[in-house]
Amino acid sequence: MSLAPLLLRMARLQPDAPALYDGTRLHASYREWAAHSAGLALRLRAAGLQPGDRVLLFMHNHPRYLELLWGAWWAGLAVVPVNAKLHPREVAWIAADAQARWAFVSADLAPDPVAGLERQIDIASAAADELLAPVAEAAAVPLAERQPQDLAWLFYTSGTTGRPKGVMITHRNLMTMGLGYFADVDAIAAGDAIAYAAPMSHGAGLYAIPHLMAGARHVVPASGGFDAAELFALGRQLGPLSLFAAPTIVKRLVDHAEQAGLDEAAAARGFKTIVYGGAPMYAADIRRALRVMGPRFVQIYGQGETPMTGTALSRHHLQDSGHPRHLARLASVGVAQTPVQVRVADAAGRALPPGEVGEVLVRGDSVMAGYWRNPEATAAALREGWLWTGDVGCLDADGFLTLKDRSKDLIISGGSNIYPREVEEVLLTWPGVAEAAVVGMPDAEWGELVVAFVVPQPGAAPTPAQLDAHCLAQLARFKRPRRYELVDALPKNHYGKVLKTALRERLAATRRP
Repeated sequence: MSLAPLLLRMARLQPDAPALYDGTRLHASYREWAAHSAGLALRLRAAGLQPGDRVLLFMHNHPRYLELLWGAWWAGLAVVPVNAKLHPREVAWIAADAQARWAFVSADLAPDPVAGLERQIDIASAAADELLAPVAEAAAVPLAERQPQDLAWLFYTSGTTGRPKGVMITHRNLMTMGLGYFADVDAIAAGDAIAYAAPMSHGAGLYAIPHLMAGARHVVPASGGFDAAELFALGRQLGPLSLFAAPTIVKRLVDHAEQAGLDEAAAARGFKTIVYGGAPMYAADIRRALRVMGPRFVQIYGQGETPMTGTALSRHHLQDSGHPRHLARLASVGVAQTPVQVRVADAAGRALPPGEVGEVLVRGDSVMAGYWRNPEATAAALREGWLWTGDVGCLDADGFLTLKDRSKDLIISGGSNIYPREVEEVLLTWPGVAEAAVVGMPDAEWGELVVAFVVPQPGAAPTPAQLDAHCLAQLARFKRPRRYELVDALPKNHYGKVLKTALRERLAATRRP
C-alpha cells in the first residue's frame, strides 16, 4: 500500500481534467501532475536516494508542493513537512533530527544552506525545473514498493515546550484519513475545488489526499496564504471552494462577510465546505459563523499523532437546532470518526461513564506508529493500542465529545478543578469581548488563581467589574477570574493556537504581591 498510485490512477481516469491551480491560472492537468511527479521520482532515484530516505519541504504554499509530495512517495521516500514560519535554526534542528538528505525550499525562507543536507533546491530555480521536468509516460516510471506501515510523513510537533517530536505517520495512517473524509466529513465530486489557505505542511495539505482520490481541483491562492477577500473572489471564479481552516481563519472570513455586506447566498457561491479544527472553536463563534455564512461548516478534532481523524461534528449536527441538546453539541467536537474508537479514561486507562471528565484516548488505523527516534515518548503516548492525547474531556450518552482543556492547562484552585475553556466560553458571550484566554497563576493560599486575558472588540472597553459580574451570573463563584488583563492581542504559535505558556510566563514576570 502506498499513496503514490492514487495519482497514477487519477491520471489514467481523467488525464485532461484540471488538477493544480496557481490562483486562477491552471498549473497542471492530472496527466501533467503525474508526469512531473514521476519525473521527479526518476531523478531522485538516479541521484542515489533510497526508499525510506527523508526529504524536507520548507516552502510557502505552492502548486509544486503537491508535485514534490507525490514525487517523493513515487520514489518511496518519506516527506518531512516544515512550517514556513519557523526560524532557520529550528529548521536546521528538524533536518538533523530527521536525518533528511535533501530539502526543497522557498529561497526567501532559507537564503543560507541548511546544515547537514546533501542538497538544497530552491523550488523556483532552474534546478527545480529540471528535477520536475515531465516524463513522456508517467506509467513507465515504476512505483516504489512500500508497505502500509512504512513512513510517509514525518511531522514535527509545534514544540511549545522543549524540542518538537517527530510524529511518524505511515501510508496506512494517511490512507485511513483520506477514506475517512468521505465517511465523516464531506462528499467530494470530480471537479470540486479545495483551496490551500492554511499551511500545506499541516492538515490543509493532507486534505489533498481525499480530494485527489475524487479527482477534484487543487487551488493555491496567488497570495500563497489566507486573505478573506481573495478567497471569496476565488470561490466566485472557480466554483465554491472547500478548505481546512483554523478557528482564527473562520472568524476572519465571517468578519469579512459582515463588513462587505455579503449574505448567505454570497457565501454559498464562494464556499462549499469549511472544515475547522486545530484549536478551540467557541460556541458563540460557530453560532455567529452559521448565522452569517450558513451551513458551510464541519468540525474535526484530531492531532498530529492521529492526523485529522478523531471526531467530527457534522454539518447536520451543527444545523440541528431543534435537538434538545443542540447548544451542548455546538460546544462539542462531535462523535468518533468511522475509522477510530474514542474513549475518555481515568489515569489507569479505564473507560469513564458519560459525563465524567478524563483524558481523551484514540485507537485506530489513523494513529501514528510512534515518535521518531524517541522510544520513551512513544511508550508514554501509546499504551495498549491507545493514543493518550493529553486532552481532557467528557463523552455524553450519545457519544459526543466535549473537550475541556489540555491536561497541562487545568487549573486547581482551593482543591477544585477549573477548566479554562468553560470560563473562556462565558467571557466570549460578553458583547465587547473579541478573544479570551484563561490561565492559572500560582497562589500561596489557593494553589492557583484564575486569570483572564481579554482582547476587546474594536471600540469596546469592558471593565473588570463588568466582566466579573457577567461571569458571576453564569459560573460558580470559585470558577470566576480573580484578575482580568485587557490586551491588544493574544500570543499565538504558527498554527493559530494561543500560547498559554507565554501568558503564564508573563504573569510570573509581572506578578503583583
